[in-house]
Amino acid sequence: MEHVTVTFLRDDNIDAPVLIEGLPGIGHVGKLVADHLIHELGAEKVGKISSLHFPPQVIVDEQGITHLVNNEIYRYEKDGTSVLFLVGDFQSNSAEGHYILAERYLDIAEELGVKRIYALGGYGVGRLVENPRVLSAVNMEHLRSEVEAAGGSFENAGSGGMIVGASGLLLGLGEERGIEGICLMGETSGYIVDPKSADGLLTVLSRLTGIEVDHTSLQQRAEDMEQIIAKIQEAEEAKGREELSYIG
Repeated sequence: MEHVTVTFLRDDNIDAPVLIEGLPGIGHVGKLVADHLIHELGAEKVGKISSLHFPPQVIVDEQGITHLVNNEIYRYEKDGTSVLFLVGDFQSNSAEGHYILAERYLDIAEELGVKRIYALGGYGVGRLVENPRVLSAVNMEHLRSEVEAAGGSFENAGSGGMIVGASGLLLGLGEERGIEGICLMGETSGYIVDPKSADGLLTVLSRLTGIEVDHTSLQQRAEDMEQIIAKIQEAEEAKGREELSYIG
């Protein structure tokens, strides 16, 4: 098996100027957004990616059949708009693998005519966020005003920071190839899968791409998650009161 193996399910008319990356990360924010878009748009799977740098495991389906783990490429086209999606359940197990995979993702992007990449993720703050911002970074200065106009925030830029994994490397290595890169990161606690943060990120991404979809299922998941969190908090508060009563 090679370091990275790319298999296209079709080889005609799958080019697109935009790639949206939504691999797993903090709060699964980016993955939630990309998966939601693929579902709502009815995007077509056009390729799969397997790698030695993915976890050493297989997926067992509902019939008990095993499949090698892989990430996937989807494509959507309608009314002159065409977009590629890079999604899946895995990032690399190693630092070297992150670079190898990112370079191969960029090879695919170049082969399919991608001019701009939107890298989606979460920005962990270690606490629950009532109104999550969409924090942003770009690999070319002229992109900043466009992102700000769409509602992306650069309030975190003053203190610097890092973007780890595929999202960061796609911007850094993509800039060397002349590919525009915009990273959108929804604020999230980092403790839970966060559909509320994903919903806000989807709004900003839709303004940037012009692709509008129904948010209902994401918003319902966000409401369900808030109810779960509220119950956990209530249980913790009740436990605290019981402990104080016992001590007293």
